[in-house]
Amino acid sequence: MSLKDRMQETVLFVDDEKSYLAYTSGIFQDRGLNVLTASSALEALKLVEEQAVAVVVSDNEMPGMRGIELLTKIKEISPHTVKIMMTGSADLAVTLAAINRGEVFRFVLKPWKKAEMLRAVKDGLRRYRVLQSLKREDEFILHSLAQTIELKDASTKGHCDRVATIALQLAEALGITEEVQIEIKYGSWLHDCGKIGVPEAILNAERGLTEEEFKVVKKHPEWGCEVVRKANLSQTVQDIVLYHHERYDGKGYPFGLDGAKIPMAAQIVSAADICDALSVDRPYRKQLTGEELIQTLNGMKGSNLDSHLVDTLLTIMKTGI
Repeated sequence: MSLKDRMQETVLFVDDEKSYLAYTSGIFQDRGLNVLTASSALEALKLVEEQAVAVVVSDNEMPGMRGIELLTKIKEISPHTVKIMMTGSADLAVTLAAINRGEVFRFVLKPWKKAEMLRAVKDGLRRYRVLQSLKREDEFILHSLAQTIELKDASTKGHCDRVATIALQLAEALGITEEVQIEIKYGSWLHDCGKIGVPEAILNAERGLTEEEFKVVKKHPEWGCEVVRKANLSQTVQDIVLYHHERYDGKGYPFGLDGAKIPMAAQIVSAADICDALSVDRPYRKQLTGEELIQTLNGMKGSNLDSHLVDTLLTIMKTGI
């Protein structure tokens, strides 16, 4: 299928030389694409945060932030955006290293020819479509995995879906981009996937755990992160799985991170996880009433959770989760 036949996928060109931008974007006019341009890395990041970008083509040598840094940041913000580097021969080794790390899909050596740029973008669009197809299939696969994990612990039936619902409401209220919200949904589903390695006798214990048993439970974030890393899921999903038991005051696990050192996506899922866990019966305790839940969450401000996050969660609860 030709570029012309595709409907309005977005391609972003980034270069501090506006003459290059005008020429490059002109090549792709009337090809059924939404063509955007940015003359700085910061301008490009803003565009990627605001809308879905299929392919970004960036020069490397730019003032302020180099192209390689820009593309690394875009990988975090929009994991499925395909990244192409325009590079001079002097930077070729750096570009090839970035390709090996998965930060860059392809490079176009400057000065490039029209046919080379057309081919690189066309291949990039094909790659993006494959990733989108995989993502749609992943919805079913990832959700099925989450439900399988819940079978190990009867008391957590529906927990992952409920955590996702709360986390997405929190993310929307906090202005998190739609792209990252999708990753938060996946991370919510899979946040406890490391519990596959925890014996059911421990998970279903109708008593307090021994110190040794709790040490086993505390390994599940790292075990889970290894699972999602090997599945090539995004850094955001990995962060959620690895850090969802960290506490704002640094007394969580597995690493004792505190404050803003805990990725925001992980903080959001942690808040949703705590809220749902306290709202249902567990083998070792009864669910809290609405008033008890509000009091408990307020008591977690600055300790388990960021105060602003708790306030946002309580506001959402008033309108009904």
